[in-house]
Amino acid sequence: MSPSPKIRRGLFAAGLTGLVTAGLVVSVASAEAATVFTADFESGSSGWSKSGGTWSLVADGSQALAQSDTGSERARQFAGDTGWTNYSVQARVKATAFGSTAGVVALTARAAGATRMYRLSLTGSNRVQLEAMSGSTIKVLGSLSQPISTSTWYTLRLTVNGSTISGAVNGTSVGSASDTTIAAGRIGLLTESAAGRFDDVVVDDGGGTTPTTPPATTPTTPPATTPPATTPPATTPPATTAPPASGTLYVAPNGSASADGTQANPTTLAGAITRIAAGGTIYLRGGTYSFAQTVTIPAGNNGTSSARKRLTAYAGEVPILNFAAQSEDPANRGLAVNGNYWHLYGIVVERAGDNGIFVGGSNNILERTVTRFNRDSGLQISRIASDTPQSQWPANNLVLSAESHDNADSDGEDADGFAAKLTVGSGNTFRYAVSHNNIDDGWDLYTKTDTGPIGPVTIEDSLAYSNGTLSNGGQAGNGDRNGYKLGGEDIGVNHTIRRNIAYKNGKHGFTYNRNLGTMSVSNNVSIDNTERNFSFDGGSSVFRGNTSCRFASGSNDKIVGNSDSSNQFWNGTNGSRCTPLSGALAWSFASNGSLIVTLGGRVVTP
Repeated sequence: MSPSPKIRRGLFAAGLTGLVTAGLVVSVASAEAATVFTADFESGSSGWSKSGGTWSLVADGSQALAQSDTGSERARQFAGDTGWTNYSVQARVKATAFGSTAGVVALTARAAGATRMYRLSLTGSNRVQLEAMSGSTIKVLGSLSQPISTSTWYTLRLTVNGSTISGAVNGTSVGSASDTTIAAGRIGLLTESAAGRFDDVVVDDGGGTTPTTPPATTPTTPPATTPPATTPPATTPPATTAPPASGTLYVAPNGSASADGTQANPTTLAGAITRIAAGGTIYLRGGTYSFAQTVTIPAGNNGTSSARKRLTAYAGEVPILNFAAQSEDPANRGLAVNGNYWHLYGIVVERAGDNGIFVGGSNNILERTVTRFNRDSGLQISRIASDTPQSQWPANNLVLSAESHDNADSDGEDADGFAAKLTVGSGNTFRYAVSHNNIDDGWDLYTKTDTGPIGPVTIEDSLAYSNGTLSNGGQAGNGDRNGYKLGGEDIGVNHTIRRNIAYKNGKHGFTYNRNLGTMSVSNNVSIDNTERNFSFDGGSSVFRGNTSCRFASGSNDKIVGNSDSSNQFWNGTNGSRCTPLSGALAWSFASNGSLIVTLGGRVVTP
């Protein structure tokens, strides 16, 4: 639906300027290092403004933005807002050719003009330099000797926080300095007397300050919910600025399996998983980790209820686990969490040949994860293997403040945003989660006769929108395209579906999908889904406080079960509750992880 850059577009301090694309506004207000802008160039480079050079989209593992003219002395691409102040920008950068030793291929921040910015540069003199550029003056703030190969991608990260400017390459510091030359500006991609390629641009508010809270559209006190007794608690992530003295391992894209896992000598993710003890923490440094095989936390590699094992993004950094080397195959999952009592936090998993994150273990927390561009459901909970007994089906997992989008398989039939289906135990919960632009459903709780009923699932305080259509507008004929698909094959399971929003999905908003059980469906809002907002043709579910609205054409709702006058379903006309529910959709994660949704600038409280 939206052009690239397309993931989350946010508000920074100083100006609070929102970015709007195709009527969809997405804002982030968070005290964590929230991702507020990304671009992977898979669906083009709209949203970027060019100045000089010869730019094109090229295939280099994935699609990248390339500048090919080594004779160009000044080639630029800019994105973002001139009012941005404190933030971090990260990208994969490759210098494909240098016209001279003075050539540079750089990532920039606070670009206040074509010659006024901070930049982190790969140079033709085999150095990485942190620089302040003001007109023709280049001031070197930091430097690192680094052979620059023209066939190698480097992960550059540039952070601007007040007067502190710092940079890193592949997780290694290039330098940090105090400079007040430039106060605010956009991000940029730059070459001078060089050719280069850029991919996987990520901007987050990791510069050290929390974005100022937007007025009106964000409530000062997000609604609080009480988790069901069967779900694990929504624990606070570890304090990444002061890691524990023991039980800690560091992982970086350039880590070595033989390394001791200290911050100065990071190890690999696979190695850290085998070595971390219960209660310990694995810190993932920012950058892109490229894998061809599934990364597995095996069954038996467990924490405990009082001492979870933690796999978390390092403070202010964005680790991206990229599985683009995999072919589409059910065996080619990305990250498989088959152990118990793990807490994952702040990790992006993309382009796996099957699920991005697969959860076969129990009592895990998956918080602030992003699963995208995978070739089956982004995050799926199911049994580990076909011979796993029902007593060991995954149970009591909590998916918290997570996002899943643009997952698509080749036949367009199976890739949902989130799935807890076929073989799951009881107590699995999705809270404050957002599923959008997946080729099939937002959520899939499918059951089948071969394996029988799954355990009841809770979905609460979550959002599903534009499922059935990818962000680039792509569709496939086989997808179901529902927001929340709640069953299958006439098997009854008593799920709890409360305080959720379904908005403009390609088929139904909420559908029983032949679940003949007694579900609790309460205080949900469903708006302008292509067919029915609520579609329940059977079963004995209980409906309370639900709202259905249409500002475009669609079918009447169908409800079979226990429904009373507290509901406002759609039967050709809108009721009074719909008046404030029109306009552009916006969503954000508050500092405590809760989900805030607005329509037309008004907070929606299901």
